[in-house]
Amino acid sequence: MLILVAFCAAVVSVILTVLILKNKYDRRLSDFQDSVLKKQRDEVQNIYQTMRAWRHDYHNHMQSIKAMLEMGKKEELSEYLDNLEKDLDSIDIAIRTGNVGLDAILSSKVSIARKNNIEVNCTAKVPVDLKISDVHLCAIVGNLMDNAIEACEKISAGTAPKFIRVYIGLFKSQLYISVTNSTCEKHRKRLSELVTSKLGEHGFGLRRIDKLAEKYDGYVNRKNEPGVFATEIMLPL
Repeated sequence: MLILVAFCAAVVSVILTVLILKNKYDRRLSDFQDSVLKKQRDEVQNIYQTMRAWRHDYHNHMQSIKAMLEMGKKEELSEYLDNLEKDLDSIDIAIRTGNVGLDAILSSKVSIARKNNIEVNCTAKVPVDLKISDVHLCAIVGNLMDNAIEACEKISAGTAPKFIRVYIGLFKSQLYISVTNSTCEKHRKRLSELVTSKLGEHGFGLRRIDKLAEKYDGYVNRKNEPGVFATEIMLPL
């Protein structure tokens, strides 16, 4: 009888421990998701504030251009327009994918990457009707871009090129998402190690991507080579 009681107590103890650990993990994951959403919201808000500020200055720019034209200052006008064009390029975040939410998150991440001297090439087009929700699509792409930017930022200046390549489109009647980035890793690592050993937000981001792809019966493929890391995701339409 004592053995049975001890056994039951041990089982209960194990179950309680598992539940406590699960609740702790769920809380950490929830906190991570909240922090990511807040970060993305702040990034998008900053972009729109920049655009509003430029629109506010629009009339001032027009008045300056007209004044230079009237005074015949062609060289000054040319220089002014060149500087204005550079300013416009720095806030040109219009990435049109066919999905408003994806437009916002990609524009935000691309803008951040370029401000950190990361070369970005982005081609993205998605159909209007998707099986995956806009929120989950943005979560996947947002996490992929965050991880890519983080990897590029770890590369010491001048040691290797910093780049991110993004392609989102249709492939074999599925939504295909590909993000490739440069890394400072000189040796190939096991992919399982990358997912299980990463700590902090990067690790949660990898797990979040896998969970969402699984939710929609999708497929995740990671390619890890020295200096380059790539993630491919296939999601049924």
